Amino acid sequence: MTLPEGFVVVLDRKTRVVDGGRALLGGAPTTRLIRLSPRALSLFEGRTLRVRDAASAALADRLLETSIAHPHIDELAPHPDPRCTYVIPVRDRPRQLDRLLAHIGPGEEVIVVDDASADRDGIREVADRHSARLVVLPCNVGPAGARNAGLRLVRTPFVVFADSDIVFGKDTVPTLLKLFNDPRTAAAVPRIAGLRTESSQTWIGRYENVRGSLDLGARPAAAQPGSYVSWVSSACLVARVDAIGDGFDESMRIGEDVDFAWRLAAGGWSVRFEPTVVAEHEHRARFGDWFVRKLEYGTGAHPLAVRHPRSVAPAVLAPWGVALTIAVLAQRRWSVSAAAAVCAVTAARISGKLDVEGSAGLGVRLVAGGAVGTLLQTGALITRHWWPATAVGCLVSRRVRRAAAVAAVADVVLEYATSPRDLDFPRYWLAHRLDDVAYGSGVWLSALRGRSAAALRPRLRRPSSGRGS
Repeated sequence: MTLPEGFVVVLDRKTRVVDGGRALLGGAPTTRLIRLSPRALSLFEGRTLRVRDAASAALADRLLETSIAHPHIDELAPHPDPRCTYVIPVRDRPRQLDRLLAHIGPGEEVIVVDDASADRDGIREVADRHSARLVVLPCNVGPAGARNAGLRLVRTPFVVFADSDIVFGKDTVPTLLKLFNDPRTAAAVPRIAGLRTESSQTWIGRYENVRGSLDLGARPAAAQPGSYVSWVSSACLVARVDAIGDGFDESMRIGEDVDFAWRLAAGGWSVRFEPTVVAEHEHRARFGDWFVRKLEYGTGAHPLAVRHPRSVAPAVLAPWGVALTIAVLAQRRWSVSAAAAVCAVTAARISGKLDVEGSAGLGVRLVAGGAVGTLLQTGALITRHWWPATAVGCLVSRRVRRAAAVAAVADVVLEYATSPRDLDFPRYWLAHRLDDVAYGSGVWLSALRGRSAAALRPRLRRPSSGRGS
């Protein structure tokens, strides 16, 4: 499968052009160094590359595969066959369904799957008013089963899965379809932002609007395990019908979208997250509903660990990152010097592997960024995934109490200083910590039910410069 002529990719914002422009350093899940021949270098226009022939197609494909670059969606042509069918699972949300169908507009193929609503007449009235095909399921099968029931009726090349509490504009789907000019793209999703409504103005609603669980940030990505975007939500997802087979795992009520994306990635397909395209989601704004939903998200951890044992981990650390973490958590007189030594040795090793102009400075910057990431992951383990163990440790150890206190404040301070704010700091901090407690409780509950700690174990990953050409 080859990228078509005219397809344009742009370097990721964190990709470094190094060695006098003769190499690229970046990528995910691991950092790679790709050296550019004079011919390859001549194909670039600044940080963009347009496919013009077999050589440029091969280079662009390599950059996409390594996440050193992403499709430049503003420069892509519309898909030549944009026919799609909207599949909307719903259960007792006639108001939200009516709003979504109004945004989709007339003339589209729409299948509404009523997943055993109590108010079936209300759902039918909304579907009829918008001329949508209605499928009524006799018993509740969950979102995965409801989506699959609609998928089996799709006869177009593409399917759009949209939850009833989603809103998007008329350009959302056509823009995402541009990404399917890459024949390896199986699915694409927009950024999921919070839908601001009158009911979302509670303190929980305002927190969720700036830090929703479905909001994956502002950086494009090929979603894959271990990357900075490791999963995507099916709340709004466009997929190539021929690529997704039977769809979602109907035995999963939580985490079925994560499993869906990981199976596609394991099969060699690309799952694209495109944050310049935005859909809005009506978050839960009442504390009880919100807390329970966060806990439910956590209960998907063990089922995912069973299906994807190498992909589920609360943290992914390099061996040097483990050494750094141990030194910092030890809180001894030698901790600072030991941590500095670990970072210095690692920077020297990376610099030697890079072997490019300015490699010493690059090694330092890479290790500095890795150290910050390692400490943030450690903080998340302390306050989120392992919080029950942390709570017990705080009862018996001053060191654990100090580590927990720092971890409980540091990440929120960093987020609050760098993110849009619609909530005062004390309530933002409280919501963040309750978010962690709820999700972590769900992870532990799923681990206890499954009698396995697989979803609680961090994974070691060896650092690599990933040379290429």
